[in-house]
Amino acid sequence: MSAIEQTEAARPRGTRLPRRARRNQLLGAAQEVFVAQGYHSAAMDDIAERAGVSKPVLYQHFPGKLELYLALLDQHCEALLQSVRTALASTTDNKLRVAATMDAYFAYVEDEGGAFRLVFESDLTNEPAVRERVDRVSLQCAEAISEVIAEDTGLSKDESMLLAVGLGGVSQVVARYWLSSESPIPRDTAVSLLTSLAWRGIAGFPLHPADGQLSAEGH
Repeated sequence: MSAIEQTEAARPRGTRLPRRARRNQLLGAAQEVFVAQGYHSAAMDDIAERAGVSKPVLYQHFPGKLELYLALLDQHCEALLQSVRTALASTTDNKLRVAATMDAYFAYVEDEGGAFRLVFESDLTNEPAVRERVDRVSLQCAEAISEVIAEDTGLSKDESMLLAVGLGGVSQVVARYWLSSESPIPRDTAVSLLTSLAWRGIAGFPLHPADGQLSAEGH
């Protein structure tokens, strides 16, 4: 049962949804339509029908299709950023931290709602407002990762950022490949393999310029 169907099932017949609940319902319907059809093929009629409302009700909350798409994009970009930040803060063990961050990307693309397609596989990347949001969340995730790298290695801000962009990029590209290829490799195994690859590289950087290499435990 979808989020929309669950909302409708829980709502007593003849009652009106509060504005926030209605907005969330419309966003849920829009996500299903955009993920299934892409931005260009989706129509506001389709979204209204999927939500079980009239077009005027839909337009009361969102003035147009682009505004609706951008609202969804903001929601899911923020979800990705928070997942990465939570992963980074989940442990002080550096190797486990790399694994948790990798897994955050895998969990994000594996979510059954397919929201990652709006962020990483949008058919609207030529729209400046969309491109700006996608670039911004990639940058924010990299900045969060780079802060940890800089703190633990003593590398400069620019060097840490370069490594962070690499780690984030590899994570989302591999996670998307893993999902699209319908790989028989379980998610935890895939994350472990990718973590081993990344850790062999990142562990080679010293904790501080005068110190030795990071230990296998990442301290």
